[in-house]
Amino acid sequence: MAFKLGSLNLNAVAQGVGGLVFGTNNYGRDEDDGGVEELLERISNGKLADDRRNAMQELEAAVAENRAAKLAFGAMGFPILMEVFREDREDLELVRGALETLLHATTTEDIGQEEPGQVQPGIVNSELFARESASIALVLSLLDEPDFYVRYHTLQILTALLTNCPERLQDLILSIPQGITRLMDMLAEREVIRNEALIVLAYLTRSAEEIQKIVVFEGALDRLFNIIREEGGSEGGIIVQDCLELLNNLLRNNPSNQIFLRETLGLQCVAQLLKLRKGSADGFTQQKSINLLCALETVALLLSGGPDAKPGKDANIVANQTLLAQNKLLDILLALSVEGRVSAVAIRCSALRCIGDLVVGHPANQVLLGSKMIGEEPDAEPALHCVLRSLLKATNLSECIAAEYVVKCYCEGNSDGQTMLASTITPLPQSIAQGNDRLVDDEIRPSFGSMLVGALISSDGRNDLEASCRAASVLSHILKNNVQCKERVLKIPLKIPSSSASPPELLMPCCMKYLAAASPTKSPNNPETIWLQPVFLRLLVTWVAECPPAVTALFEQPAHLPFLIELLGSTGSPASVHVAGLAAVLLGTCIIFNSEENSTDSSAVVDLISQKVGLTNFFAKWEDMEKSSLFASALSSSRLPQALTRSTAAAAAAGDGMVSVPFDQQQQVQMYGGSDKEPLVTTFYDAEFVTFLKQLEPLIKERVVDLFSRPKARVVVDFKGFEQKKGESDSEYMHRLKSLLQAQAQELQELLERNSAITSDLLLHSKGDGSSQFEDGCAIASVIRGRNGTSANRAEVETLKQQLEVAQQWADAVRDEKNEIEKEYAQFRQMAAEKENDFKGLSDAYNALEQENSRLEDDNITLRKALEGGGVVPASLSSKELEDELNELLVCLGQEETKVERLSARLRELGEDVDKLLDGIGDQDGEADAEDDDEDEDDN
Repeated sequence: MAFKLGSLNLNAVAQGVGGLVFGTNNYGRDEDDGGVEELLERISNGKLADDRRNAMQELEAAVAENRAAKLAFGAMGFPILMEVFREDREDLELVRGALETLLHATTTEDIGQEEPGQVQPGIVNSELFARESASIALVLSLLDEPDFYVRYHTLQILTALLTNCPERLQDLILSIPQGITRLMDMLAEREVIRNEALIVLAYLTRSAEEIQKIVVFEGALDRLFNIIREEGGSEGGIIVQDCLELLNNLLRNNPSNQIFLRETLGLQCVAQLLKLRKGSADGFTQQKSINLLCALETVALLLSGGPDAKPGKDANIVANQTLLAQNKLLDILLALSVEGRVSAVAIRCSALRCIGDLVVGHPANQVLLGSKMIGEEPDAEPALHCVLRSLLKATNLSECIAAEYVVKCYCEGNSDGQTMLASTITPLPQSIAQGNDRLVDDEIRPSFGSMLVGALISSDGRNDLEASCRAASVLSHILKNNVQCKERVLKIPLKIPSSSASPPELLMPCCMKYLAAASPTKSPNNPETIWLQPVFLRLLVTWVAECPPAVTALFEQPAHLPFLIELLGSTGSPASVHVAGLAAVLLGTCIIFNSEENSTDSSAVVDLISQKVGLTNFFAKWEDMEKSSLFASALSSSRLPQALTRSTAAAAAAGDGMVSVPFDQQQQVQMYGGSDKEPLVTTFYDAEFVTFLKQLEPLIKERVVDLFSRPKARVVVDFKGFEQKKGESDSEYMHRLKSLLQAQAQELQELLERNSAITSDLLLHSKGDGSSQFEDGCAIASVIRGRNGTSANRAEVETLKQQLEVAQQWADAVRDEKNEIEKEYAQFRQMAAEKENDFKGLSDAYNALEQENSRLEDDNITLRKALEGGGVVPASLSSKELEDELNELLVCLGQEETKVERLSARLRELGEDVDKLLDGIGDQDGEADAEDDDEDEDDN
């Protein structure tokens, strides 16, 4: 049934809808809409086919060229076009015109062509059209038409709708039967339609896991790799890019699709996408660079697994790492990153991050990277050396971060690899240390440690200080969670002294020197150097954690502790909150892991912090750091790379490689101040480090409270001045002693009050942090306040407390011993009762045997008498049978007697009186036998 407009004023309807949507009624009134209302009426009510086709052509032109016409059409034209699709499918020219009109109505104009404050009609029309699921189903049904242009324009319309309202279209298409199957069938059509179908599927599969699984089930993976091979692989054009974009949509955050790819096609096809042709030099076309970036994104997605996957613990990631390494992916990635064959920064950065993802949490791949050589003999060089050189020499910050990521992933959980790298750190000759020679120009190539030390000790100017900062970041990964490496590096001098009298320069003082040199007050002309300090502070935090010798080395020079406390007051720059926060972390770590033998003990550190800045301010610096956006973003960072699309891939390929850097590190890079003046250093926050700080904070608070709430070790009292002086009377002596005791009591009271106030402040400051270590904070504060009310000697109180604890332990031990004895006694009683029951049973059996034996003896006597008298032996009593039965009874009797003897012996061991137990057993039977005998005698 045709849709009749009648006398309805469609222009008024368009203005009303426009006013409702756009918040004003000016649209369609101030601009000429091209006669949309009359054209729609001709299409709907026209009698002649040619007239309707001509009206459709005019409508298409008006919607394509006139913004007001597009707005008016969106308000009133969709029902008429849907009627054409339902009723006039045989009229191909009319259907094509309707499709082209619908395409113009839903296409979004370039942003630059829109005036400020104006909405885009294409977006509004797409939203209006997508409200009806029947309309989308009708458009999808047009894909079954044999006409090439009908299917082509239908796919273009779906692309426009997915561009403007993707979530709604995804839900609608998913709910339409055979909707996705129809789209998948388009991949087998002619190239033009196939290419449009690729674009539609790429839009459709973004962030839609259910659709991703259906598309894979329909055979999309096999078709995509076939198309990529037909188009020439990475050398191909934009169709290869579209295929890779769709492939990445199917693999992103979808472990089931990754497993399906691995178990059906394998991962060799992915590795081959990145393989450079032998002898090919740089000079990639832009499209090839884009294709390589998309293929590297595919590798990164396979190595990142699902949204909650953890490297080394997720079976899917481990399987992908193993299979990709078996397909020589590491060699391919090294060729793209450090062999010097690729000049595109974005490709080098992405390849480096893929190397890190390939080895992290995978011991076999870590060993493989540690043994991999670059180049040919005799110029071959370890791959890790090339990575370190890229890190130290890179002029692009993104490449520096990516190279550091490789070292970090290699050292993560790899204690053997860390020890191997630390063993290469050796002192440099004096000539090289002074800059008279260059490491890279040596005939003998430097080791990993030599390059690292060379960068650490080069401090001539700002650029060299940045190199030292980069080397310090690498060193933090070598030392992380490896106490053996931490203690080893403490003792290694950085350079060979010129004479034996010269003291060696160690690394810990050197790092403190560079930390001070990176202060903005030391480099007023280079304010960006303030971003160097957090990197050195992170190294020191990593170094002293769980390593008391490192804390001792840090405090060995008296100036270090005051300098660190001075850093707590850093203000006036974007990096100040991080410098002050990490300085607080470093001091707190030293408080926890300080050695008792250290001359600067933990109590001294806490006292100095309390005097200079106050404990409340100390932990406030920590909290300010945790509230910063950099800290929060690092905690929630993702390992997934940024998705490349048609609109972003070209910029990424021509850019600085930032697309390969996670979002949290991108924020840190952006804060460095721009491409021209940015300090080329690495970042200082990542998810692992932030998690470590979160775990460390409550431990530091607990330790500080413990130091203030417990007395120190007993102090040797010097009684000098307490002896009676010559010529001093007893009354004067007593008066002087009283004054001394009062002075000491007052001093002790002041110390107790100070400790109580500091601890109370700390507890109040830490309220609401949710840590279990401070759930009993009020109890601790009340104990401290109770101690303040008396001037008793704290050492004596501690002694009494220790004695009470010893007595309590002794009482607990006695109580435990008593419980054990009672338990053992109960077990023996139960055992004796069981044995007594067994014994009674055996006694009953024994009595039964005695009675049977007596009966048999009587029978034997009767038989003998019968034989002697010449009588006949009863048939039921054969002598042979009686003899056998008697023998068996005697054997049983002997066994029972043996059991009785063993049980009697066991009962005697348990302390039971066997005779008493046997007393009375068998008496009744004996008395009965005696009575029978008496009766027999009476009868006789």
